[in-house]
Amino acid sequence: MKEFKLYAITGEQFHPNRPLVEVMEEAIRGGADFIQLRDKNSSKKEVYEKALQLRALTEKYEVPFVINDYVDVALAVDADGVHLGQEDLPLQVARKILGPNKIIGISTHRIEEAREAQQNGADYIGVGPIFPTKSKVDVVDPVTTKYIEEVVKEITIPFVAIGGIKLHNVDQVLRAGATRICAISEIVESKNVTKTCEQFIQKIDAYEK
Repeated sequence: MKEFKLYAITGEQFHPNRPLVEVMEEAIRGGADFIQLRDKNSSKKEVYEKALQLRALTEKYEVPFVINDYVDVALAVDADGVHLGQEDLPLQVARKILGPNKIIGISTHRIEEAREAQQNGADYIGVGPIFPTKSKVDVVDPVTTKYIEEVVKEITIPFVAIGGIKLHNVDQVLRAGATRICAISEIVESKNVTKTCEQFIQKIDAYEK
């Protein structure tokens, strides 16, 4: 799995009057270097059609592309992998279906889940939600930046901080030790998606120096 800094997740509810691919292309142009299709509401056929479009887009820009939950859709469009929650298909089962070369990411909310994901062969983990978020209805309570500090000390696979991260609070996340950031509404709801992504990248880069 190639290194990344800014992980962008789709959130069409935040841009109802703009096409999905247009918004995500603007994000990539601004520096988003990992894309996830997350759609809990559309039919499987609609998710598949969106996945085909995003697969073409991400191949054009050579950006990794994963699909939330749907292992079958990921296989159907030859996505780079899947992202799974704690209540989704077990990691080992997904690996058996997808094979050894696909990316599998796992959402984690406490260090025990992070340890388990690493032990079971996850390629990366999501760490969060760091702050309260309006992007998910089934979200757990914020884990705060203390969870980031725990992961930095113990987990060796890549992790991406997620949940309520905005330009105004991302410095707290980076100070805690995160080097990869995920955002949904702050990116896709922006009036200037490309500029917002550029600003995230500038902040991430400032902490790497």
